[in-house]
Amino acid sequence: MEGNQFNLVAVLGHTAGGKTAFAAHLAERLGGEIISADSRQVYRGMDIGTGKDYADYRVGDTKVEVHLIDILDAGYEYNVYLFKQDFLRVFTDITERDKVPVLCGGSGLYIESVLRNYSLLKVPVNEELREDLKKKSFGELTSMLKLYGPLHNMTDTVNRNRLIRAVEIAMYQASSKVDDQEEGYELTPLVLGIRFERVVRRKRITERLHHRLKNGMIEEVEGLMREGISSEKLEYYGLEYRYITHYLLQKITYEDMVEKLNHAIHQFAKRQMTYFRGMERRGVRIHWLDGALGREKNLEKALSLYTAGEDVGTSVT
Repeated sequence: MEGNQFNLVAVLGHTAGGKTAFAAHLAERLGGEIISADSRQVYRGMDIGTGKDYADYRVGDTKVEVHLIDILDAGYEYNVYLFKQDFLRVFTDITERDKVPVLCGGSGLYIESVLRNYSLLKVPVNEELREDLKKKSFGELTSMLKLYGPLHNMTDTVNRNRLIRAVEIAMYQASSKVDDQEEGYELTPLVLGIRFERVVRRKRITERLHHRLKNGMIEEVEGLMREGISSEKLEYYGLEYRYITHYLLQKITYEDMVEKLNHAIHQFAKRQMTYFRGMERRGVRIHWLDGALGREKNLEKALSLYTAGEDVGTSVT
């Protein structure tokens, strides 16, 4: 499709909202390719727990090209700085081939770093500082992090290693000069959000969790542990890996694991929507689509917005 001002389409929304399949169908209609904005789907071998549903990228007989999944081995610590560099490289490649980049994901910080062109510093590891921070409690570390500004990424405060890294980054950025002449890029994005009403969202999350548990998610975590990925590292990779690791280490029962994990994912989805509302307040216009209307109707609306060539939709908070 030609003749409009958008050089990027972004699809965001809460977990279990059907973003990936929707983005794939939209990319297929636009002649585009997907750029994943998921902080965990970059890892090979972490498929079920991260929601890496490869079938979602198939539209009929067509496999939609997707970038930035399966690019690293488990054990590596990916971050928003690396994502932004990878995004720019892939975005440039796709647009130079006259394709439409479709950014898709639920990692709000990753998406916002691109849409608002955050100026980021590459923060080296400071082993001496880390050893000092390891002596501090969760409360002390959280208080330290708050000294450097509001906590936009709340997932940093639920895992000790991530919290220590967040403090390390904040301290480095506070003492370093950001290059205002950082090479940038000009985006004219159409931002689409898919959401369901709270009751439906909760039902979808619970059903998906039980499906994944029955279809190999526990075995996936067992396999990662056999490969030598430590329990501390697995906790870094998010809710599913944290609670299943606790179960496998016999710290909690299976029933407790399911109950606590289900509750935690519901809370995570709520935080995602809070973050997206914050993005709107910070100037990102999101055209919200009602997931209950179904994929085809929402595709029609998305294509209408895209072909209109101007940001004519209403942002709903």
